[in-house]
Amino acid sequence: MHKDKLKILLAEDDLHLGMLLVDYLEAEGFDVKLCKDGELALKAFQNGQFDLCLLDVMMPKLDGFTLAKEMKVKDKKIPVIFITARSLKEDKLKGYDLGADDYITKPFDEEELLWKIKALIRRIPENKTETKAAIISIGKYIFDLNNQSLTINNKTKRITEKESDILNYLSFHRNHVIKREEMLKDLWGENDYFFGRSLDVFITKIRKYLKEDPDLNIENVFGVGFIFNVPVK
Repeated sequence: MHKDKLKILLAEDDLHLGMLLVDYLEAEGFDVKLCKDGELALKAFQNGQFDLCLLDVMMPKLDGFTLAKEMKVKDKKIPVIFITARSLKEDKLKGYDLGADDYITKPFDEEELLWKIKALIRRIPENKTETKAAIISIGKYIFDLNNQSLTINNKTKRITEKESDILNYLSFHRNHVIKREEMLKDLWGENDYFFGRSLDVFITKIRKYLKEDPDLNIENVFGVGFIFNVPVK
């Protein structure tokens, strides 16, 4: 349980909706900073410390996708939920590819948003400074979780935060069947169609990253999930 109030940055250009969300979330025990456009939100984020961000996609001056990308420069691990009137599949996949943790489409019920926030809170450590570097051997590769890099034959490739999280998860469960729904819940907080599509895209990318070691194989287990086959040394 977190002892202090969690700080939420809310970027929403609809001030009526923004104030309603501020009142609701503060009544639930959160400390909320409301910004009416993307530029103000980015400035607030750069000058403050926040535990979670709620970002409208369609905003003046700086859209939510661009804002999230800029935020990840400062804090790669900041949890992000997109709030938007756009429900296109491509938009959702783009959001997840940028490292978003969740996505909620207007109009929505405040309790649904609260549920999503609480699901993310359970994944926020009590002391966020307690992060340890992890150097993992995966076949012929060296995986640096903290620096998000894969190295083989003195060649290093930088990968994204979500790709690092997924590769770390696969590596931790190497040579064992991983249930798809459990993986989605552990990495995204819920088993959802769009999360599933996003996971498949990431798995395809990771397979390409690992292709220089033919002994490594991320195998699809039909109707169940995956198994990451790694030679035992």
